Amino acid sequence: MQRFIPDSYYQASRRVTLAPSSTLDSDVTADVCIVGGGVTGCSAALHLAERGYRVVLLEAGEIGHGASGRSGGQILPGFGTDMSTIERAVGQEAARRLWEMSCESVRLTESLVRRHEIPCDLVWGYVHVAVKRRHVSAMRRHAERMAERYGYHGEHWLDRERLQAHVRAEGYLGGLYDAEGGHLHPLNYTLGLAQAAQRAGAVVHTGTPALRVESGRQPRVVTAAGSVRCAFAVIACNAYLDGLVPALAGRLMKVANYIIATEPLEAATARAILPSNAAVSDANFVLDYYRLSADRRLLYGGEVSYTGQPPRGLDSRMRDKMRSLFPALQNVGIDYRWGGDVGITRNRAPDFGRVDSNIFYAQGYSGHGMTLAGLAGQLLADAIGGQAERFDDFAAIDHRRFPGGERLRVPLLALATTFYRLRDRL
Repeated sequence: MQRFIPDSYYQASRRVTLAPSSTLDSDVTADVCIVGGGVTGCSAALHLAERGYRVVLLEAGEIGHGASGRSGGQILPGFGTDMSTIERAVGQEAARRLWEMSCESVRLTESLVRRHEIPCDLVWGYVHVAVKRRHVSAMRRHAERMAERYGYHGEHWLDRERLQAHVRAEGYLGGLYDAEGGHLHPLNYTLGLAQAAQRAGAVVHTGTPALRVESGRQPRVVTAAGSVRCAFAVIACNAYLDGLVPALAGRLMKVANYIIATEPLEAATARAILPSNAAVSDANFVLDYYRLSADRRLLYGGEVSYTGQPPRGLDSRMRDKMRSLFPALQNVGIDYRWGGDVGITRNRAPDFGRVDSNIFYAQGYSGHGMTLAGLAGQLLADAIGGQAERFDDFAAIDHRRFPGGERLRVPLLALATTFYRLRDRL
């Protein structure tokens, strides 16, 4: 969601047109009702419709209105937390299965883009850069551990000199290059999934907020002017749950993140700063990330807010950081600035599960949703079809609610983030 500028760069460069949809204004029945039109919901709708299920998808705004259509668009294997956290939660054997599924999620993204001819500018190459010396040793240990414990050899350490082949910015001490990561246009990707779902027979209703979800042998999702009676319901709202399912309250924190987009760069300028067209993020706790768009704009993201209001001096801080990294952009204009809400869990691991035996949910990607959400849609379809083993590997991760209750939860997390922001500067 965005609360201060109506259009993002992604809205201005959308290339996918959906079949006309309307608000739900009657009582209908379906095999599956999905609440939420982001990557999770659209992927679930597609995979279920392809299997012959009658699917109704309800979206409060427009498809991709939330984080799915506003994110940095980076795709990569893994989770929003280190694998050691996953191991402690489920054990080594299950952690290995989860890691392999995270890698599968990247391949699934590529397959969906190719199979449905989604014009989302998919590009391969991702670099995680070290800002501090402690980042260097931590990254190198991480790559060694992933190779030893998980057989993952996709990450390669680049010293400062070799890093120049991918990103030419002062101050970085090196980085991990991952050829299996990359980036895409997130809104066009989400719209492409919705379009494919419509073509497979799913019915999409936009502008239709769900007001409540009633449990029972046949769940019922109620809206302002209608309802959907179904055999199964899927809750795919993530950071936009807003009290719809009380049983999930407190399991997610909504965090706003922001991106600016420059005016289109000259081809030589673009090559001079990001020669390989890889996506980049730094290793700070409150990290910055950036990449080039298909029309050679630098999309630069970072900063956080827990109140929904942009931080003080947001525009100047983001411009200053971008221009400090890339002095060649000193006089380049900023054409767009937007924000979106990310859903994070307390342990930064994804939160999948059931509210009831026939009401499923998937949420809490903690910044890794571009690929994991697509896989979640497939796993939800598998589970509804009776093959829930892989979904249950994710559901086995225990999640605690954020401390502090409704009144203190946000201040406590903001205080913790301030601590880590100060640590980033050391």
